[in-house]
Amino acid sequence: MKVLNLLSPVVALVLVALPLSAQEQQTQAPPSAPSSSSSPTIDTQGIKKYLLGPGDVVDVRFFGQSELNTQAAVDSEGNISSLPFLEAPIRAKCRTEKEVQQDIISAYSKLINKPQISVRIAERNSRQPATIFGAVRTPQRAQMQRRIRLNELMAVAGGFTERAAGTIQILHTEPLMCPEPGEEAEAAPVDGANIPLDVVQIADLRSGKSGSNPMIRPGDYILVTEAEPVYFTGAVLTPTGVFLRDKLTLGLALAMVGGPRKEAKLSDIRIMRLVPGTSERKEIKVDYTAIRKNLQPDIFLQPYDVIDVPEASPFSSSRIVPTLLGALTGGLTSTLTTGIPNRIIY
Repeated sequence: MKVLNLLSPVVALVLVALPLSAQEQQTQAPPSAPSSSSSPTIDTQGIKKYLLGPGDVVDVRFFGQSELNTQAAVDSEGNISSLPFLEAPIRAKCRTEKEVQQDIISAYSKLINKPQISVRIAERNSRQPATIFGAVRTPQRAQMQRRIRLNELMAVAGGFTERAAGTIQILHTEPLMCPEPGEEAEAAPVDGANIPLDVVQIADLRSGKSGSNPMIRPGDYILVTEAEPVYFTGAVLTPTGVFLRDKLTLGLALAMVGGPRKEAKLSDIRIMRLVPGTSERKEIKVDYTAIRKNLQPDIFLQPYDVIDVPEASPFSSSRIVPTLLGALTGGLTSTLTTGIPNRIIY
């Protein structure tokens, strides 16, 4: 008993006297391990397959030898190295509590005759929470006690808001701790100067497109990008701003504001667009009449575009009848001055 020679006489006497009689062992009920707190946001389905990692704490109980009961943390190297009277550490990283339990029993079998030991996870601290924010209804930090996919996290966050622009950016800040076959590349250390970023299209996620519902890692930052506005003025039913969705065209945006009014001059729509890097705007003229006839492709809008839909001249073919009717009813002046701002002259 080389190990016993290193122990104090009192402790050695305790170990030599083990185990208790079979009758005493049968009458002692196994102690209950403390329950670990569950995540308030992610359900614990599948948590029985939890793989240990640095920072986790296990509760080790000896049936019949309560003086040896202890709680031990997994160290930064992934080992349990603080168990009583064991010199060699127990490997714990990326292993289940049952696998660790078998190794602990095997180690103590050299000191105790047929030891009965239970191992339960007391604290799950090895996974950093994932943070989801942006155009979601409930931005939050979600505890990662099991492997989850993007759509599960979106459900926890309450889904998208009307400001969702069309993309989800997933920023990986931590390497994957326990990769499965085919995920070895994700276990490589994260380069602080080149943090990996995945971009998922919301439309692809909703349609179930392959590859659009990735696994979320502990420590991930998930940003649902918010849309920038575009603005409509002039002869539209509802002059207002609308949020720029993914690949929003002029035709779709016009429909979102109720469409053009009857007096709109669709052949001369003007888009005032910001020049990149400046506060200046350039004018883009669009013949929407030709677009409606499929003679020209529709134009994609950009953030902060100002779309002005002008009115036709009072004497144009589209407005000549309303103009004449206005003249006959005494409304010619109001027809001619439509759209001219009021001014007060002192």
